[in-house]
Amino acid sequence: MVARRFQTVTVMEASAVLISTLIGVGVLALPRFAAEAGNTGGPLVTLLGLVIALVGLALVTMVGMRFPRESIVQYGERVIGRWPARVGTALLILYFAALTSLTAREFGMVVVTSVLERTPVAITTIVMLVMAAVSSRSNMSTFAYAHLFYLPFILIPGFGIVLLAMKNATWLNVQPWLGNNPHPMSMATGALTIAALCQGSFVMTFVVPAMREPRRALRSSVWAMVVASALYLLTVLTTIAVFGAEATKLLLWPTLELAKTTMLPGQVLERLDALFLIVWVTAVFTSLYSTYALTARALQELSGLRDHKLLCVFLLPYVFVIAMLPRDILQMYRAIEWLGRIGLVLTVGYPLLLLIVAVCRKQRGELDAEA
Repeated sequence: MVARRFQTVTVMEASAVLISTLIGVGVLALPRFAAEAGNTGGPLVTLLGLVIALVGLALVTMVGMRFPRESIVQYGERVIGRWPARVGTALLILYFAALTSLTAREFGMVVVTSVLERTPVAITTIVMLVMAAVSSRSNMSTFAYAHLFYLPFILIPGFGIVLLAMKNATWLNVQPWLGNNPHPMSMATGALTIAALCQGSFVMTFVVPAMREPRRALRSSVWAMVVASALYLLTVLTTIAVFGAEATKLLLWPTLELAKTTMLPGQVLERLDALFLIVWVTAVFTSLYSTYALTARALQELSGLRDHKLLCVFLLPYVFVIAMLPRDILQMYRAIEWLGRIGLVLTVGYPLLLLIVAVCRKQRGELDAEA
């Protein structure tokens, strides 16, 4: 049971955690994934992927609300038994450690390609991982407040750049809306890839027990998903409208190219890619912060330790080694797509299993008397 002094996360802070976690490194390649899957129907593919992600987030939140003072590690053991739950938790730890590693590696590749061309990718990767490791040592109150603090620096410039880019759009580029002779299997695969970009929302399993009002967790999750989805959908729509579906497929990071073609009114800034990269670095940090903290806290509860701070340092070399395994950027993106689709089975299937079993057994946790 969570002590009252740790029940400090407000509904707004919970929403901020989700939004800043959902908007991360994947926004750079998102339009390319959508265009490859659906051509001019890229926005539709994105919408389908975001709906899948919303369903997964709703499942995670609902099972968390059923046990409002326990994390998924704790109520998992109560619902399906100790050892099956431990296996599920171990798989989650391995998955989110790998997800954190590949996110850091993608960040490093973008930085050394776009800005610091003479800097080894290992340096930029380890710097971001160290920042995430040090920050993850904080408690849940600090964790939530940090996300709330950074949120305006992500959302305001993010929406602003996309809206400014719309003046360069040719809306015929996104017609027909269903795509040019789209292949259903390709669109379905693309939707799953896009849904996989939102799996950081699993951090909600550790946010709900720390909320002052866990009964409002689902509302908080839905609003957060709507805001993040709006930015993702507008980004894909605008990028394909500006460049066209075929050109978008050829761009490694279409969103960065979109920022390069955008300027402020009056030509105050002729290119907004520098501003965009600043916003993007902030978004990557908050996403890494969440997945790293999630991995450390899950490992702490699985191991039975009283504190997760030492584990944050212990995880660092392992996460870094995994991050450096892909030989090049193509292998990295293949690993990201493969890992994301496999991870959907875990991050959606495991909470669904727990929810079904808990409902069938009529198991439910209770709020403590002082909450």
